[in-house]
Amino acid sequence: MTQKQAIQLFEERKVRTVWDDEAGKWYVSIVDVIAVLTESKDAAAYWRKLKQRLKAEGNETVTNCHGLKMTAPDGKMRLTDVADVEQLFRLVQSIPSPKAEPFKLWLSSLARERLEEIDDPEQGIDRMLEYYHRKGYSENWINQRLKSIEVRKELTDEWERRGIKKGQEYATLTDIITLGWSGMTTRQYKQYKGLKTESLRDNMTNLELVLNMLAEATTTEISKERKPRTTAANRAVAAQGGRIAGNTRREIEAQTGKRIVSPLTAKQALAEKNSRRDRTPGGGYDRMIRRFAIGLRPQFVTSNSKSQNGISN
Repeated sequence: MTQKQAIQLFEERKVRTVWDDEAGKWYVSIVDVIAVLTESKDAAAYWRKLKQRLKAEGNETVTNCHGLKMTAPDGKMRLTDVADVEQLFRLVQSIPSPKAEPFKLWLSSLARERLEEIDDPEQGIDRMLEYYHRKGYSENWINQRLKSIEVRKELTDEWERRGIKKGQEYATLTDIITLGWSGMTTRQYKQYKGLKTESLRDNMTNLELVLNMLAEATTTEISKERKPRTTAANRAVAAQGGRIAGNTRREIEAQTGKRIVSPLTAKQALAEKNSRRDRTPGGGYDRMIRRFAIGLRPQFVTSNSKSQNGISN
C-alpha cells in the first residue's frame, strides 16, 4: 500500500489520516475521531470500551477495522486503529455527540476533496494556501513553503529512481541532510523547537526553509550527476548536499552574528520580526532570503570534481 500521512483539522482539532493510493481512500485514526466527538480526556480508553461493546453486539465494522502506524504524540511511529470513511460513518452512529452531524459533513468533504485534487492538482494547492493563510502565516513564508514542497518532491522522485525505498530509508537520508546543514537530526530539531506531532517544516522560519531547500536541491543535483547505486553512495550524496548548505549557514551566521537554527516557530519568528521592524527595516535576513530563494540551483559539480568529493557509485 502506497501511503501518505496527513494531519487534517476539524474545528481546529487535529485528526491523523493516511491516504492509500492503491485503494483510493482515506484511513482515519479512530482515537482522534473519538477525542474530537467526545472531548474525552482518555480517548484511547473510550475506544477500548466501545470496541468491546460493539464486538459483543457482533458489529462487523469493528471487526473490519485494522491498524496502521502513525506518528504518536511522543513523535514515534505507533500502531493505531484506523477506519475508512464508510466505516467511520457507521462508528459515529455509536458515539453520542452533538458534533456527529458536522463531523459527517467534514468527513464527506475530506473524501471528495482528495478525489478532486487527484483530477485537478491545482485545487490541492489552493486548499493548502487557504490552510496556511488561516493559520496566520505570512505571504512570504507561504511562498517559501510551497517552493519547499516542490523541491522535496524533486528529491524523492530522484530517490525513487535510485531505488530508495519509502519509509525508513527516506527518513535516514533526510536525517543525514538535516544534520549536515543544521547540525541536528530531524528528531533533535523537533525537540529543539518543542514540537511533538507537528510538522517540522511548517515550523521553520523563512531562512531555515531556504537552507533546507538548498540542502535538498543540492542533494538532488549531485544525485542526478553521480547516479549512486548503493545505500552507502546515496548516504554520501545526502551528506554532501547537507554539508554544502551547512557551509552557507555558517557563512551567513558569521556575517550577521545571528544563529539561524531557531527554537522559534515560523509564526513566532514573524511576530518577533514585526516587533522590531521599525528598528531594522529591510534587514540582512530579508536580503539573504530573497537571494538564496531564487533558483536554488547551486554550482558545485563538475566532471573534474567527482573523484575529489569521495563519492562513488
